[in-house]
Amino acid sequence: MAELKIGKMVLGKMQTNAYFVYREGESGVIFFDPAAQGKYIHQRLGEHGFTVETILLTHGHFDHIGGAEDLRSASGARIYCLEEEKVLLDDPWVNVSAQMKEPVTLEADGFFHDGDTLEYGDKKCRVIATPGHTVGGCCFYFEEAGILICGDTLFAESVGRSDFPTGDEATLLRSVEEKLFVLPDDTRIYPGHGPASTIGHEKEYNPFFS
Repeated sequence: MAELKIGKMVLGKMQTNAYFVYREGESGVIFFDPAAQGKYIHQRLGEHGFTVETILLTHGHFDHIGGAEDLRSASGARIYCLEEEKVLLDDPWVNVSAQMKEPVTLEADGFFHDGDTLEYGDKKCRVIATPGHTVGGCCFYFEEAGILICGDTLFAESVGRSDFPTGDEATLLRSVEEKLFVLPDDTRIYPGHGPASTIGHEKEYNPFFS
């Protein structure tokens, strides 16, 4: 079987990392956190022969969902997130878009739960609930490829903010330690902002856990 690959687009005012995972040689992609410019995402992927099979959200902050509606309309793909995150999708004040003077809401097509295995074609990932940055934040673990898409839960030598609505620092740190640091050290993390890292590097050098 061909190798799983990951691509990245940096989008929107907050320079959000939006990722897509695909099997080498195949056209279908799983798209994560369409932060902005949904029509542009669809166009650029199409230029490279890709089609969006589904849209998955790590969490519901405005800078991770801003392009989701346009991408859904352009691609026909459905949008899913952790069920607890519905409160952010429903409320511009909770997802912080109202404070940015560009209120946005989003209706998901369905919800998943902690520990669920999601399969799209021959691509499979596990949902890992990691509350703390938001109440329904989560990560997606592709065990086959050692890939963890972690949104704003864990960054290279940092963690996500916990001072937004539904955030809690103690919960966030516990999520990382109990749910992410148990993964293999060579697991590569792909955060919502900034560079990639590995679980092993973060266990050793992340100052929030030293």
